[in-house]
Amino acid sequence: MERVPILKLGDILIVSIQIDLDDQSVLALQEDLADMVVSSGARGVIIDITAVEIVDSFIGRMFSTIAAITRMLDAETVVVGMRPAVAITLVELGLSLGGVRTALNLEKGVAMLEHVRGAAG
Repeated sequence: MERVPILKLGDILIVSIQIDLDDQSVLALQEDLADMVVSSGARGVIIDITAVEIVDSFIGRMFSTIAAITRMLDAETVVVGMRPAVAITLVELGLSLGGVRTALNLEKGVAMLEHVRGAAG
């Protein structure tokens, strides 16, 4: 099973998903990310799904779960790079990803996290 790499940029963790996600890799990502948020003291997480072409209901729910976990660990999550087909699929599956912030690209995701942290600080 391939693991999704997690990069640190200041107090932001960046997850760029470049592999086909299966249930095991998503569960591993959830655990790895929670561990890294705690160990690094990250205040923000960006999940870049630009390369993701297909999602199923499990993977869609896991994005919401990851956002909830990171929020409990004092970090905000932004999902960036969502393709229109992925957005349509998530809506058709009834998954609005409540509580998950989204941005069109990485640059806008970083700006969103900076704005959120500035408003909270």
